[in-house]
Amino acid sequence: MEHAIIKTTAEITLILLTLAMILTFLRLFIGPDPADRIVALDLISMLIVAYLTALSIYTGRKSFLDVAIAYALIAFLGTVALARFRERLAGRENDEQNKEEKK
Repeated sequence: MEHAIIKTTAEITLILLTLAMILTFLRLFIGPDPADRIVALDLISMLIVAYLTALSIYTGRKSFLDVAIAYALIAFLGTVALARFRERLAGRENDEQNKEEKK
């Protein structure tokens, strides 16, 4: 009985996480600002980690947890790198605008 409840809960969780990923992909493509897209990409990464965790519970295989941990670390570094890149790009744009205004 308890095993069936866990399986059903994991199935519902996997379906909801898939739906959340689809909606977040829409935000990634529609997002008006690059910052919105970076946040959407980070959210997709965390949803993938949650999906892998739920999949691990559903299948009973612990190897998915190892993959989820490794993916979370890599995704965090990727988000930080994108944010720093965006910050530097915005700084360059501000410098160029300041130079044009001085002319």
